[in-house]
Amino acid sequence: MTGLTLDAGGLIAIDRGDRRVLTLLIRAAERGTKVTIPATALAQAIRNPARQARLTRLIRMPSTDVVAMDVLDATAVGVLLARSGTADVVDAHVVICARRATGSIVTSDPRDLRRLDPDLNLFAI
Repeated sequence: MTGLTLDAGGLIAIDRGDRRVLTLLIRAAERGTKVTIPATALAQAIRNPARQARLTRLIRMPSTDVVAMDVLDATAVGVLLARSGTADVVDAHVVICARRATGSIVTSDPRDLRRLDPDLNLFAI
């Protein structure tokens, strides 16, 4: 595993203590794998940071990159949405970030992500 990108479903699973996702994160930490969190997905998942201790800890770890949507990503997201005929900006941002990070995406939405890129390496939860 070279990188691990989490969509909102993956972040919610961490927040809820999903053992499969927590195990993936432990393995990633042991291997020095970078964890990527698109800021758009974080916005969907975070509601009360004071009560979301696992999620808050993850975003503060040095091995975690929270990726904002800048002008380059916004353009890439728009192009990807046009090519795929879809409209979910957050899903497209997850795909753009995962392509850059290489590796797997932890997702609760594999079907929608496959519509954006059928070659993704997905870990469905």
